[in-house]
Amino acid sequence: MSKHKNELHSETSPYLLQHADNPVHWKAWNKNTLALAKAENKLLIVSIGYAACHWCHVMEHESFEDQEVANVMNQDYISVKVDREERPDIDQIYINAVQLMTGRAGWPLNVVTLPDGRPVWGGTYFKKEHWIEALQQIQLVYNESPNKLEEYAKKLENGVKNMDGIQLNTEESDFSDFDTASLLVKWSRNFDHQFGGYKQAPKFMMPNNYHFLLRYAIQNKDDSLLDYVEKTLTKMAYGGIYDAIGGGFSRYSVDAKWHVPHFEKMLYDNAQLVSLYSKAYAQTQNPVYTEVVEETLQFVSETLTSGEGAFYSSLDADSRTDTGELKEGAFYVYTKNELQDLIKDDFEIFKSYYNVNDFGKWEGENYVLIRDKSNAQISEEFSISEETLQRKKKEWKNILFDYRNKRSKPRLDDKILTSWNGLMLKGYVDAYKAFQKKEYLDAALKNAHFIKEKQLQNDGAIYHNHKDGKSTINGYLEDYAAAIEAFIALYQVTLDESWLHISKKMTDYVFQYFFDEQKHMFYFTSSKDDKLITRLFEYRDNVIPASNSIMAKNLFKLSLYYNDQKYAATSKQMLKNVLTELSSYPIGFSNWLDLLSNYQSNFYEVVVVGNQASEKINTINKHYLPNILIAGSTKKTDLFLCKDRFVKNETFIYVCIDNTCNVPVSEINKAIKSIKIKWTN
Repeated sequence: MSKHKNELHSETSPYLLQHADNPVHWKAWNKNTLALAKAENKLLIVSIGYAACHWCHVMEHESFEDQEVANVMNQDYISVKVDREERPDIDQIYINAVQLMTGRAGWPLNVVTLPDGRPVWGGTYFKKEHWIEALQQIQLVYNESPNKLEEYAKKLENGVKNMDGIQLNTEESDFSDFDTASLLVKWSRNFDHQFGGYKQAPKFMMPNNYHFLLRYAIQNKDDSLLDYVEKTLTKMAYGGIYDAIGGGFSRYSVDAKWHVPHFEKMLYDNAQLVSLYSKAYAQTQNPVYTEVVEETLQFVSETLTSGEGAFYSSLDADSRTDTGELKEGAFYVYTKNELQDLIKDDFEIFKSYYNVNDFGKWEGENYVLIRDKSNAQISEEFSISEETLQRKKKEWKNILFDYRNKRSKPRLDDKILTSWNGLMLKGYVDAYKAFQKKEYLDAALKNAHFIKEKQLQNDGAIYHNHKDGKSTINGYLEDYAAAIEAFIALYQVTLDESWLHISKKMTDYVFQYFFDEQKHMFYFTSSKDDKLITRLFEYRDNVIPASNSIMAKNLFKLSLYYNDQKYAATSKQMLKNVLTELSSYPIGFSNWLDLLSNYQSNFYEVVVVGNQASEKINTINKHYLPNILIAGSTKKTDLFLCKDRFVKNETFIYVCIDNTCNVPVSEINKAIKSIKIKWTN
């Protein structure tokens, strides 16, 4: 048996700490672990997951807590646990490898590698018997025919390196000629016009898709597309995927009607959805969207926010039942008898409102609350006013909130990730723009100061993580991209130029340590980081937009703020690089499509200068104007867009394209009309 022990007790990741008492001799991914595998010439087991992952817990309970399994792993292997949220660079390499090997990948992700980390076998969740059998067979091959594994590792390594084979596009591209309309026709064939989203299950929310589709619908006056986007947002808000009692969204639904969620709640989903619903509200004034934003931010404030104003990562899908069993969704579901006892005289209305019937039933005797009727429909059905219904609804929520808070709560992953904090910071800014609530801006500023003071270093470098007062992991491109985007957004509501200057400093750092001069894209990892088997470019948008697409949009904006031609040219070239793949897979390039829209329609710099600049900008920000960039000042400034535009005792609004401006106006309505009068070229 191995002389090694489980070494995870000294880690800070809640996911790694969950495995610290396993009989498996887990180690963390670091230089010492890799050196040990080479010294002992042992295969590595690299097991990757995250704290809120339900099936990660299932496999832990069935296999990693089991002494028989541990004996097999400890005898022949060096076993490494990785938190995918802490180390997305490692995760992406092995996700790609398993995708190549099996055609599918997810978490838990379990891979066997050669001592140098090159993968030879892998998959996701395994039952105990299958896991033991596979490990024994692989070890037998390694003992008897190691060359076979070496040959396979070489082929797989080449495959992984080629998966993100982005190339420099040297052809001339006229973005205005790109046929987005035809692309939308193909894309729309997968739209679910009954429940919103796409015709599939499980159903992920993909907020960035709807950011772009909302923009396209408004700018191109496409009422059918706007109806589809609104249907999707409303059905998600009505669905069980949205926590009707405590606010906030789960990660995805397992069915087509957004009913039964995979119950973990992730910061990154809620951050992006706050932004999306805030923008949709600015356009539609739909009160359902107001409720979603208010309740989700209440959830984030109460559950996912540290005393320093930083945001935690997630809530687990699982919690303990009355009998002490860890069960998915136990915190969130109710039996009909429970609901009748709690709601009492209002139960018939409640039952219809939240479908305590076959439509809302999940498994066993449990119901997941789901709506399929508007407030107006319920009011008419029960002959009560909408005001009365709203009052009753508030009472129901308070009753159920207090009741379920007596239950065992889902576990919190309290690590802080800069990238996800950037997304949530921007969510608060977008909510402030739409609703003008001071507490939203206060939360955004508090978080921005946390990032600036705890994560940002003097040279423009940024840390990826923060836990127990320590920041330890060098930042990835996603951290810079999200923080820069958030700081630019924060400048646009505060007019504090320091946030722009910090963004520029981080951008210049990214050029120095992440940029590839041949391909004109940014690597996911810094050139200062330890080498992995390959260095990847993240450019396909997913549940979170790709770090390269966010960065390209940042460069577009910063090029206007600083009149920087290098930023402008790089942003354009990055977009050119993805055009071919974008044409065949728009769902995975929606953030790039948003950038493309800046070139296909009039994009305005809206500059407000004068002592009333802040008030006027607040009013402008309440409108849905996706094709503008805000700049402004209440005094003289050398910022390029505002320079020489200050006139004492006057506040003027300049509406400009490429720094060519209309006659300045002082009336907000005139400025907005000049932006909206011709959405497209």
